[in-house]
Amino acid sequence: MTAIEFENISKQYRLGLVSTGTLAHDLNRWWQTSILRHEDPYLKVGDVNDRATKGSSEYVWALKDINFKVEQGDVIGIIGKNGAGKSTLLKLLSKVTAPTTGTIRARGRIASLLEVGTGFHGEMTGRENIYLNGAILGMTKQEISRKLDEIVDFSGCERYIDTPVKRYSSGMTVRLGFAVAAFLDPEILVVDEVLAVGDAEFQKKAIGKMQDISHGQGRTVLFVSHNMNSIKRLCKHGVVLENGFVKLIGDVGECVEYYVDANANADLCAYRKIDDSMRELFNKKITIEEARLLNDPSQVGSDEPIEIELTLQRHYGHVKECRYSVNIFDFEDNRILGYVSERIVVPQDKEFYKIRLKLSNHSLTARKYKISLNVGHKEFGDVVENFDVVCSGVLSFEVKYQNKQKGIEYLNWDRNWGAIIHQEKFIDAKIIS
Repeated sequence: MTAIEFENISKQYRLGLVSTGTLAHDLNRWWQTSILRHEDPYLKVGDVNDRATKGSSEYVWALKDINFKVEQGDVIGIIGKNGAGKSTLLKLLSKVTAPTTGTIRARGRIASLLEVGTGFHGEMTGRENIYLNGAILGMTKQEISRKLDEIVDFSGCERYIDTPVKRYSSGMTVRLGFAVAAFLDPEILVVDEVLAVGDAEFQKKAIGKMQDISHGQGRTVLFVSHNMNSIKRLCKHGVVLENGFVKLIGDVGECVEYYVDANANADLCAYRKIDDSMRELFNKKITIEEARLLNDPSQVGSDEPIEIELTLQRHYGHVKECRYSVNIFDFEDNRILGYVSERIVVPQDKEFYKIRLKLSNHSLTARKYKISLNVGHKEFGDVVENFDVVCSGVLSFEVKYQNKQKGIEYLNWDRNWGAIIHQEKFIDAKIIS
C-alpha cells in the first residue's frame, strides 16, 4: 500500500524578496491565476537550483518535477549535496510550506524532526512540550501519559524534564525531540540531518529505534543524512536529489554509489566562503566565515602536515577561549580522523580574527577527502557547546602518497586501510591576525 505519493511537485522561491515584490504584481498574479484561471506567469521563469553559480533570473526552483511513491513500511534515504532540495522536500511533506505546483498524498499522521527544537516552545518544560507535541499529533492526554516514561527514558533527559527547554543543550533538545517524534505513534516519521548533532551513543539508539519503527511496526520513515554509512545501515531504498531534480531512485546501495562517485569527481576545494546552508549548527556567538586550505589540494603528501586558515567573527557574548576541531571524511562520509585544539584565547578587541590550524602525522592513504570544521568549548564535563559546526565537504583535497622531502613514492599502502593510528591528538593552533 502506498504511504506517500509525490506527484509533479515543484517549489519556486524568489531570491531576496517575499512574494513578487510589489502589491500591483501580487494582485495581478492573483487575478490571473485565481479569477481568470490562467497559468501562473511566474512558473515560466526561474533558474536551476545551483547555489555555486550566479543565475540570470530572480526566481529559483528549489525542487522541480518530483515524482515518486513510498510504500508503507519502507525506509527511504534522501541523498544529495547541501542545497539539493532535501530539506525542502521534507518541509513540503510536513506542511511547513506549500508546493508551488503538484500534489502530495500521505496516508496517516506525520511526525517531523527537521531541525533542532522543531515544535518545541523554549519557555515550556520538556514534559509540557511532550504533551504539546502529542496534542498536535491528535493524541489524547491519556495516550501521551502512557508513552511518557518511554519517551523520557529514551531521551536520557529525566533530570531536566521539568526544566524549560531553552536551557537544554542542542544535543539534549535533539534527544528529546527525536524521542517525542518516534514514540507518539506516527504512521510516517520524517527525520532530517539533526541526528548528526547527537553523540555516537544516541545516534546508534536513534537508528535502532527507526529500524524498529519500520521493520517491527510497519511504519514509514524518510531519512536525510550526509552520513552514507547511516543511510546504508537504515534504508532499503534511496532517492538522489541534485539541484532540485531527482537523479536516481532505487536500491540504497546503488544510490549511495552514484552519489559518492559524482562527488568524488567534483573539483577539489581549497577555499570556501561559508554561508548558512553549510552550517549544521550554530548559535551566533562565534562563526566561521571563511576557510582556506594552505596545501595544494591536488597533491597532499602522506607525510605533509595539513594546514588550514580560518577567518572567524565574534558576534556577541563574552567568549574568552574556545577549541577548534577538524574532522576528515572520505567521500563515502566515513569519518577517518578527528583533531581538536587546546583552548585558545579569543581576541577581545576584534570582531574578525584569523587562526591557523596545523594537522600533523595524519598518514592518510591515497584517495580524496573532505573536511568539516567546528568551533566551541566544553561547558559542563563532556557537554560541548557548539558555536559553529560547518558541514563535511566545505574543503576537499587528494592525498597522492608522495614523500615530498625525500621524493620517494610509498609503494606498500592499501588505499582501504584509511588512517594510521598516531600519537598526536591536538592541532597546533595560533592566532595570526
